Amino acid sequence: MKNFIRTSTAFYLVTISSLSPALAQDGEQPLPPLAAQINDGNWLAEEEAQNLLSEVFYQRAVYAYMTMLPALNVIGMRDGSEAEFGAGYNVLPIWKDRMDSRAWVPTPNADVIYSMNYLDLKETGPLVVKAPPNVIGMFTDFFQRTITDVGAIGPDRARGGLYLLLPPGYQGEVPKGYFAFESSTYNVFLFFRTVMGKGDGEPDPAPAVAAAETTRIYPLWEVEKSIPAMEFPNASGVRVNMMYPTDFEYWSKLKEFVDYEPVEAITPELRGVLASIGIIKGVPFEPNDWQRAALERALSDAPKMILASAQTGREDGRNKYYEDRQWERAWTGATNDWMQESYLDLGARSRFFQYAYSSAPAMVMRTTGAGSKYPYTIRDADGEFLEGGNTYKLTLPPDVPAALFWAVTAYNVTDGTMPETAQLLPSTNGYYDIPQNEDGSIDIWFGPEKPEGVADAAFIQTVPGRNFVACLRLYGAEDAFYDQSWKPNDLEKVD
Repeated sequence: MKNFIRTSTAFYLVTISSLSPALAQDGEQPLPPLAAQINDGNWLAEEEAQNLLSEVFYQRAVYAYMTMLPALNVIGMRDGSEAEFGAGYNVLPIWKDRMDSRAWVPTPNADVIYSMNYLDLKETGPLVVKAPPNVIGMFTDFFQRTITDVGAIGPDRARGGLYLLLPPGYQGEVPKGYFAFESSTYNVFLFFRTVMGKGDGEPDPAPAVAAAETTRIYPLWEVEKSIPAMEFPNASGVRVNMMYPTDFEYWSKLKEFVDYEPVEAITPELRGVLASIGIIKGVPFEPNDWQRAALERALSDAPKMILASAQTGREDGRNKYYEDRQWERAWTGATNDWMQESYLDLGARSRFFQYAYSSAPAMVMRTTGAGSKYPYTIRDADGEFLEGGNTYKLTLPPDVPAALFWAVTAYNVTDGTMPETAQLLPSTNGYYDIPQNEDGSIDIWFGPEKPEGVADAAFIQTVPGRNFVACLRLYGAEDAFYDQSWKPNDLEKVD
């Protein structure tokens, strides 16, 4: 019996031993994978732990910069505008003589008349906006998410009408007869463009200004005698900085925004990212020395990271309009909210708001004779970056497919501002009498000096030593653009 017990015990031990992980030859206990990977299963050295913590903080700051850029973009526009032209729902600055390079704003359009205002529904409650007929416009929240298009693609169908903007979570009465929309933020951006008339060989801003000045804005529940008259300051010719901050004020402005807006305006995940860098609604923002250094580093690196993504392009090629041309699309084949089929295109969105603002369905939908399209290029026909010291020729084939009008503009690559030269308006459009070639095509020239024999209206001046973007705008794009039976040529470098 004793022999049986000894034999059975030996068999049990051998069996258990065969089922257990083999001990290392030196007798050490084997480690699970993560314990083996991290410091033999022990806590990190204090210095290493602090360095890693700092790196995570920096990475979160970069991510926060990129994801919050749509809000900071429009906050910069609001603050610059209100500092120069005044604040209030009844103050609607209009660039009555067109917007030129003295207005520092991302990708301004010199070829329509701009009207822009920044509404605060927390302060006013529901606001009514009487939109003019034939406006090309939109309302967005302060993350520049479209509340609604206005105009041909909007519910008024270019007839104009009364839009009712409701604050987040509004529970009050909503009267009939309005185009009513609720914003996710108290702050709302009003962006209207009115189309100029054709004057004597050049565009005439007067009809567009007159249309813009029929805009009316007033609180829904206010009586007429208490509503201040509209003010329409002329913003043209004024040096105004409407760019988002590039210094630590970026974070300070973001904190103010987070405190002011409802919690629901930002997703819990993004609120978590902001909280990890110390930006929490209702809690003081007081970074210590190493946190401030990481935030400063992110302010320096994140813009360059965004620029690098645009410079290197996309492997899938969805940013290219054509197989055989350099022209690109800002939305890279996504919706106006940068939704690809199965994901949100964060890289394309952050780049857009680095150099542009306002994204609406009308800019992306393939609507014939309505909406607007914006092919742009950063490279010439040889694939080289456009550089302001060179001379280039852009040929537009006959019959540009734009039911309303077309325009070509040059921009700085970093932030979408206009290069400031003696020309002030680095743009031209179909309202000018531009000489045509024998086949009906049109040549537009870019360079530091106007080539001999080129008409003023066919020349856009650039800055030597500085790269630039060339943008083609088609308002009311037609089928020939969508089916690509009409294509703009690439910019050709001229020796």
